[in-house]
Amino acid sequence: MSTRNFIISDVTSASSGNVAAATATATLAADANLFWYVTGFEIYMGGATAAAVVLATITGLLGGTITVPVQVQAIATGGVTQTVVEFMQPLAGAAQNTAVVLTLPSGGAGNLNAAVTLHGFKGARTLA
Repeated sequence: MSTRNFIISDVTSASSGNVAAATATATLAADANLFWYVTGFEIYMGGATAAAVVLATITGLLGGTITVPVQVQAIATGGVTQTVVEFMQPLAGAAQNTAVVLTLPSGGAGNLNAAVTLHGFKGARTLA
């Protein structure tokens, strides 16, 4: 039987800031001695010249990459697509000294506003 002991040392968020027709990336930087535990993320995507769907990814997690489809609305129909996720149980990083990265591809031509935020805490993990 395995048990987990968590030692929380930091609670933090990383954000891409606003980007226009470019990739938005938020990175929880690697720590040589600790694991990341991701508690959630936010994705905001403004409209673009043409409607589309892009695939956001979260890498560096135990169990592999998470892919999230994000709707890009045509500017003519307006609006911002918001995706807000809070995990009931934090998702563990793949290994010590491994960054966790949320990446949102460009919404395309005419996309003036997009941003991502990733949040979690660092901690030790032991399996007995």
